[in-house]
Amino acid sequence: MVHIWNDPTEVPQDFGPSVVTIGNFDGVHRGHQQVLSQLIRTARLNKARSVAVTFDPHPAQVHRPQSAPELIMGLQDKLLALGELGLDAILVMKYSLELASLTPEEFVGTVLVDALHASHVVIGHDARFGRGNSGDLNTMRKLGAEFGFEVLVISEFGSEGFPLHDDGGKDRRCSSTWVREALMEGDVATAAAVLGRPHQMRGEVVHGAARGRALGFPTANLSHDASGYIPADGIYAGWLVDQAGTRWPAAISVGSNPTFDGVSRQVEAHVIDRPEETIEDFDLYGQTVVVEFVARLRGMVAYRGPEALVEQMRQDVVQTHDILLKRR
Repeated sequence: MVHIWNDPTEVPQDFGPSVVTIGNFDGVHRGHQQVLSQLIRTARLNKARSVAVTFDPHPAQVHRPQSAPELIMGLQDKLLALGELGLDAILVMKYSLELASLTPEEFVGTVLVDALHASHVVIGHDARFGRGNSGDLNTMRKLGAEFGFEVLVISEFGSEGFPLHDDGGKDRRCSSTWVREALMEGDVATAAAVLGRPHQMRGEVVHGAARGRALGFPTANLSHDASGYIPADGIYAGWLVDQAGTRWPAAISVGSNPTFDGVSRQVEAHVIDRPEETIEDFDLYGQTVVVEFVARLRGMVAYRGPEALVEQMRQDVVQTHDILLKRR
C-alpha cells in the first residue's frame, strides 16, 4: 500500500533511505511513467523506498492563476495513477508563496534530506526547483555532494522512439502540454497514446434538463466541478465507471447541445448495452463516476428538430458499440 503524506512533518522519523523524484506529474503520462519506473527499480536495487514529491495546487495556479493551464486530472486521480505504478510513498506538498520562497538549499535540506532521508534523487536534465526556479541539475549535484545523496538523470519518454510525431514528422517528447493540445482538438486517441491509457474525468452525477430522457437517451450529467480536462465539444465513444466499479459502455456528449437554446456546456454520458431494466432501476444520481474517452465520433451539430437529432443519436450508439466491442 502506498503511503500518502500531505506535509514533511507527517513522514515517520525512521522512514528511509529513499529514492526521490520531484514533479507536478499532471496526467501521469508515459514520460512520467518512465522516470518513475526507473526510480522504483533504483530503490529496489538499493533496498530503499521509492517516493514521488508532488504539489497541490499546481504552482502555476499560485504564480499566474489567470493563465494557468487547465489540469489534465484532479489530485485524487493523480494519486491513484501514481500509486498504481508501485511507489512506496507520495508526498503532496501544499504549494504556496511561502514554499516557493525556499532556496534550493532549504528545500532540499528540509524535504529531501531531513524528512525523506534521500540516498538518491532522480531528476530530468531540465529540472528547476527552489526560489525563482534558481536550482537546476548542477545545483542538485552540488547539494548531493554536500548532503550525501546521489543524483540520477533520466530523460523522459519520447525522443528515443515514441511512435507519435508532431507536425514536423519528428519524435516528440511526452508532455502534459501535448496531452492538453490533443484534448483541445478532441483527439482523445493521441491523448491516450501519450498518457498510456484513456483520458478520464471524475465527477458527481447531477440532475440536468432531462432532454435526453425525453428523447429515449437518458444521460448521466457530470457536475460542473468535475475534475479532469474537458475535451473539445463533440460526441465520443467511451466508458462510464460507476461508484461500484462497474464499467459501462457509453456514448458521451461534450458541449452545449445546439439543437436546443439555453443549454450550458456540459459533459453527459448515455450508457448503452444495459440489461433490460427500467430507467428508474438504473439510478446514478449522486454517485461519483469516472467517464473515459476512447474515440471521437463527430463534432457538435445543430439539427433542425428533435427527430433528426434522435436519428443521429441512434447512429452514434451503434458506432459507439462497434468501436468499444473491438476493444473488449
